[in-house]
Amino acid sequence: MTNLEILSQREKFLRLAVEKLGNARIDFCETMNFIAAPNESRESWRPAGVLLPLFFREGKNPSEGQGDFVFKLMKRSSGVVQSGDISCPGGMFHHVADPILSRFVAAGFPPVLRGDAMAYARKRGKADFQTILLFLTNAVREAWEELGISPFNVQCLGPLPCRPLIAFTRVIFPLVGYVKRDWKPRPNFEVEKILELPLKDFFDANNYGLYTIETDYKLRDNISGIRHFPCFIAKDERGEEEILWGATFSIVMSFFKIVFDFEIPDLNGNRTFKKVLAAEYLTGNQKK
Repeated sequence: MTNLEILSQREKFLRLAVEKLGNARIDFCETMNFIAAPNESRESWRPAGVLLPLFFREGKNPSEGQGDFVFKLMKRSSGVVQSGDISCPGGMFHHVADPILSRFVAAGFPPVLRGDAMAYARKRGKADFQTILLFLTNAVREAWEELGISPFNVQCLGPLPCRPLIAFTRVIFPLVGYVKRDWKPRPNFEVEKILELPLKDFFDANNYGLYTIETDYKLRDNISGIRHFPCFIAKDERGEEEILWGATFSIVMSFFKIVFDFEIPDLNGNRTFKKVLAAEYLTGNQKK
């Protein structure tokens, strides 16, 4: 069975994803220990949970379980930091609300983490399990706030490795969630639009390119000027191109690496794009 064939079969793909994610190495606890430890640079790192939402678009015969999987991602509005980027729904960890809400998630209300995904999470040990619960709660809460995805409509498939942001002292804790039913989105002010990215498109090397970033601002690693990143060329519902790059691109590609052992293709000869990071990218447009 090829990768593309299993992407059209909902139950087989979901079982594969849960198994692969459940057995993959994650670094949630190590990263939290790093954030909590004092450091010489006195940087104050902040954790943020995000949800990588998977949705199954049913084919002409829903009873046969045929269709295709898509990522439901968002383009950030001009009023927030990282404006114009495609990202997962998510946001900063709340040190009071999320630990309290995670107790309800652990008890199955809402039933976000159940079945094999719950079993794999528990097998990691108590510390890892508790950390997964915290950031799953964080991610689901933010997905509800930003896109209106009900927590009762999400089934956690498993965690992905953490990802730091190059422009901020922030670390992302990603988890993959299957959105069980279609819903009427109600995006908040942080969202310009919602994009559907078919998973099968990521297996086409022609959909990748090289993204050149120019900035006069020194980023977290004290580097400014020109930098190059791999990117994925997506299209919105009107056929207009959008660029997936940076941390979200890395999160998505880590999913493909874990589930399919799929690597970024050779970018030699692929299309190139350029973006200039203005001050609003780091601060948001405060006038809106």
